[in-house]
Amino acid sequence: MTNGYDGRAIANFILDFCARNDRTVTNLALQKIVYFCHVWSLIELNRPLIRHKFEAWEYGPVLPYLYREFKNYDRLPIVSRATQINPANGKHETVPYNVDSQTESLLNKIAAFYSRLRAGDLVELSHAEGGPWYSVWNHGGHVNPGMKIDNTMIQEFYSKVAPPFSVQ
Repeated sequence: MTNGYDGRAIANFILDFCARNDRTVTNLALQKIVYFCHVWSLIELNRPLIRHKFEAWEYGPVLPYLYREFKNYDRLPIVSRATQINPANGKHETVPYNVDSQTESLLNKIAAFYSRLRAGDLVELSHAEGGPWYSVWNHGGHVNPGMKIDNTMIQEFYSKVAPPFSVQ
């Protein structure tokens, strides 16, 4: 998918991965894992995973609509899945993830690595000095509406970083 996926679909993929592997994930951790999935898709597949831009929030990169989806969990593990309204019947339905095999393989590797980390460690990784979040958050007074993190910034920074998982 050249335009990228809905972040809720990727979140559901991560949540299902974690459920299958007896791992819990909070909203804070989920935001960072989805962000790192997007990062490594830009680097390894040379395409954006998420069609929307992440914003720089105090605790790292965030997709605001994904945050709102799970904010009621606060610091508790997420046990539901992201939903959307079906325009045909007006009912809430789980957002499906129909990813290609190359993307699925990469997501499995990324989720396997990052879902083992504590939320605080994920925040720290996303706050790397000189990294995209750091540059947007510490913007030096320049106007940056919505504190958007540009994909070009992500690619420039992470192209110099070795992936923390094996890529084949």
